[in-house]
Amino acid sequence: MLDYNRVICKEITVQQLAEGVTPDVLRRETNHMIDRVLGLIADCEDGDVVFQPVDPTAHDEHATDPSATDLAWTLGHVIVHATASSEEAAFTAAELARGVANHGRSRFETEWTSVTTIAQCRQRLHESRRMRLATLEIWPDRPDLTNVYAIWENGPVVNAISRFLFGLVHEAGHVDQIAEIVRQARLKTTA
Repeated sequence: MLDYNRVICKEITVQQLAEGVTPDVLRRETNHMIDRVLGLIADCEDGDVVFQPVDPTAHDEHATDPSATDLAWTLGHVIVHATASSEEAAFTAAELARGVANHGRSRFETEWTSVTTIAQCRQRLHESRRMRLATLEIWPDRPDLTNVYAIWENGPVVNAISRFLFGLVHEAGHVDQIAEIVRQARLKTTA
């Protein structure tokens, strides 16, 4: 896998990570990421999905419910959030590759409270893999890599490759969180 932590730790930019990356690499990285998360949750049960972990760093400034701002995320919550972010990146990247100017966000996130079983988590991951890989199939043979935009005001300026990768960087940032939730949940189950 690519070293997403170097971007997360701000050692390199997402544009630097994207150097030499092709759509085939994006396919491989998508499969690695999904397989990694599926591996982390392989032994989980339904109770692990809704288990409320302890996370003293929990803070969601975008929470729609103010009472949830400092609430630690459940396994189901992290999975629907991470997959939605990677899907948004993939769909936006496909438009950029086709020469379409960015025209806003392309995001849908499953309501996390509706994800209460491990089967739903696995289904969400498999569905996300299928959708992300499908977006790569609609890229032209010669993608427009000069079509760029800033992800947010004063944020990274990305083209199709780096926009797709930014979703994977974001998802990689949640992998340790998923591992910790699983660890805590499994400790509770075996106690």
